[in-house]
Amino acid sequence: MIPPIEGVAAAVLASAAEPRVQVKDLHAFYGETAIVRGVNLEFRDESVTAIVGPSGCGKSTFLRCLNRMHETVPTAHVTGAVWLDGKDIYGPDEWVVDVRRRIGMVFQRPTPFPTMTVAQNVAAGLRGDITRRSNRRERDAIVRRALERAALWVEVKDRLNQSASALSGGQQQRLCIARALATEPEVLLLDEPTASLDPRSTQKVEELLYELRSQITVVIVTHNLQQAARVSDRSVFFLDGSVIEAGPTDELFTRPRDERTEAYVTGRFG
Repeated sequence: MIPPIEGVAAAVLASAAEPRVQVKDLHAFYGETAIVRGVNLEFRDESVTAIVGPSGCGKSTFLRCLNRMHETVPTAHVTGAVWLDGKDIYGPDEWVVDVRRRIGMVFQRPTPFPTMTVAQNVAAGLRGDITRRSNRRERDAIVRRALERAALWVEVKDRLNQSASALSGGQQQRLCIARALATEPEVLLLDEPTASLDPRSTQKVEELLYELRSQITVVIVTHNLQQAARVSDRSVFFLDGSVIEAGPTDELFTRPRDERTEAYVTGRFG
């Protein structure tokens, strides 16, 4: 049984339906230094949640904890729990490869595999998924579906056998999103996905996130408050590794309850 989530942030983010992801008393460390401190949150299915806050406040570290990427760093560890569909992803019986298949992640800079073609990049996400072993025709269908979901199919359908490095920066980032979507994850994490993109490419990624909200749980870290307002249903304000406030984006940005949130969203710091 999932333990109850307590606190204002959890109460605001909770829905009548069972949340897809529950975070309970999460602390993240590098060595003995705590970067994330006692976070309790819930993330609903079919929604986009933006995590905002000043640089160095623990946003990206928290995001990496949601699919166990944090533990890839030497000396890094967590305490607490992250529940996905009723199971703690840090439980002793959970296989980390399966966790990362079910909770995909896209990073700040596009990371296509330079020696692979466009199609091979998308299919690369299937390699460790023994439940999705398929023949060539099935793999081709999966690649097409992922590229369509990433709003990239029309642009690359005649370039599937070309190097992914030949794509533009925005196309490469959407290719990385397609690679994450190929395994049909339940949750998609994005860490500043448009920070290195031009305005037109940024718009395309934001439009994609708007479309994905009806299919999957999306959590995005962004330093851009205007972007958070455009793409997210809910927002979370982080400061010094802790959640200060969380709630519907329009309310958090226009009627914040905490004076620290108000100071941040009005530009007095950060």
